[in-house]
Amino acid sequence: MVLDTERIAIISDVHGNLTALQAVLDHVRTSGITRIFNLGDLVGKGPRSAAVVDRCREACEVTVQGNWDAEIAGGFEPAWAEGEWHREQLGTERLSYLATLPGSFDFWLSGQLVRLFHASSVSVHHRVYETAARAEHEKMFHNTSFTGGDHPPTIVGYGDIHTAYALSFAGKTLFNAGSVGNALDLPLACYVVLEGEYGGRNPASWSLKIVRLTYNVEVEIAIARASGMPKAEEYAVGLRTAVYRGRQPAR
Repeated sequence: MVLDTERIAIISDVHGNLTALQAVLDHVRTSGITRIFNLGDLVGKGPRSAAVVDRCREACEVTVQGNWDAEIAGGFEPAWAEGEWHREQLGTERLSYLATLPGSFDFWLSGQLVRLFHASSVSVHHRVYETAARAEHEKMFHNTSFTGGDHPPTIVGYGDIHTAYALSFAGKTLFNAGSVGNALDLPLACYVVLEGEYGGRNPASWSLKIVRLTYNVEVEIAIARASGMPKAEEYAVGLRTAVYRGRQPAR
């Protein structure tokens, strides 16, 4: 059976930025893409986490859990003021949804097993930068107690570091989908498009494209300020400059 070529939008790290999310979803729709996979961190940092969760639940076929999703859903001890503010906006049902999201997702594309997770093959909290040593990048392809799986992936996609990139080595491809709502490489919304035979286990052509979009940053900043959100001014700096709260290399 010959499968049709299909495009899949991979989004990540919306972080409560509904303005950026809507710009990405509009672009995805006008591009004719109907399948969207989400690499987590829907919430926190931005002012409209509740609306982002609702919109992602409508639009995304697959969503894995991010570190902010896990931490905000799990609560804080002692209480963290910024996290508690976001918890109050989200409400019990959305927090329960975030707490039960899976850690990873596997699928076949043109004969390649693709694995998606938020941060690494170890956990939602284990961070791997684009500048990491080759040995660290190789570990992203390991089957672990966190990812499960019998067959090792040959394509791995993740989020977390808010910096989009792609590299290939030893017959494998590692990519980061960047960030929709809080990019730390360029002050633009970012997502990735994978194209190939979805579900296909036989070798076939496939491709990966990084997409960057402008959106109305000042509107998002105004909404954050009006919301009473903690650290709204730091958030504004991040959106305008792609520097996290005025400092690097913190993520």
